[in-house]
Amino acid sequence: MPALASHRKPRSRTRTNTPAVGLTTAAIAGVSLLSAQNATADPKPSIEEVQKKVDDLYRQAGSSTQEYNKAKESTEQQRRKVDRALDEAAERTEALNESRRALGSYAAAQYRTGAVTPTAALLFADNPQSYADQTQLMDRLTEQQRSAVADYETQRAEAAEQRAKATESLEKLTDSQDSLRARKQAVQKKLAEARELLSQLTAEERARLAELERKKEEEARRKAEARAKAEAEAEAERRLQERERQAQEQTGTGTDTGAGTGSGSGTAGGTYAAKAEKVLSFARAQIGKPYVWGATGPSSFDCSGLTQAAWRAAGVDLPRTTWDQVKAGQSVATADLLPGDLVFFYDDISHVGIYIGDGKMIHAPKPGANVREESIYYMPIHGGVRPA
Repeated sequence: MPALASHRKPRSRTRTNTPAVGLTTAAIAGVSLLSAQNATADPKPSIEEVQKKVDDLYRQAGSSTQEYNKAKESTEQQRRKVDRALDEAAERTEALNESRRALGSYAAAQYRTGAVTPTAALLFADNPQSYADQTQLMDRLTEQQRSAVADYETQRAEAAEQRAKATESLEKLTDSQDSLRARKQAVQKKLAEARELLSQLTAEERARLAELERKKEEEARRKAEARAKAEAEAEAERRLQERERQAQEQTGTGTDTGAGTGSGSGTAGGTYAAKAEKVLSFARAQIGKPYVWGATGPSSFDCSGLTQAAWRAAGVDLPRTTWDQVKAGQSVATADLLPGDLVFFYDDISHVGIYIGDGKMIHAPKPGANVREESIYYMPIHGGVRPA
């Protein structure tokens, strides 16, 4: 019996240790699984990637803003069409009522004299025209009554046509309003994504992002300064050539030709320069006002709203969107830009500014920023346009 008891103790210890081994194995497996999950999780984007993503979201928001502007313009045009259609329908209805009253007076007169009242029958018939076409009726109508019947039928047809046009215009207005809401939501979505991305940055990361922006602006400023230097050298060369030309004219051999050429060129250039000065004067007065997408002034602007308002101050009407403004004038190479010209940016032409010379522009940049002067090299240039 002692031998049997001695034999059972090791077996009892073995059963006690088994659950511990199982728990240890499960814990190791859990740690391994967690490590694997962490390894496959997306790494946090770098500040450079955040900057690129935010810039891209703002660009997309700018493009969506132009779509919103176009939808808004279409909605306003359609609303005006609806108003006109409703006014015309009301006028046709009033004319129809006048014709109906005229027929009613004939019917009343016939009733008072005790005569047969075909006019009354005509007035209240389901199909008055078919009834009026009957020879028996038409023979009994005087010429004046015939005219009243014809006028009634004309007015009724025109009123029905105008009501149909008004209904169609209302349906198109509803479609335009739906499109406007969709474009507005698209803009808001892009801006919300940008804000969410920026809100996740730590204070240190925001400082690094600000430093990247500063470097980007500094690089654009250097390019603008180089452009300004080149423009100054070109202007100096032009003035030198002008002095040489004037010196040659003093010999008396080319006075007439030179004067004629200079006058024509000066008039054309002077006309544009005068308009451009008004444009720049207006644009400078807006500096400091906030960018608001879809805004056209006077207290806030989006990019194309500012350019449209500035050129309107010079007596030139530009379309509402960047996509239409880029077609509203003579294309100009970047090297040939003059103050007042429009400068467009990005491949999708979603941004525009007003060139002021020396490689700089005035523009309404983006949400959260104000109208300001900035280098045209801050964004990729698409091209330039001279509106007038």
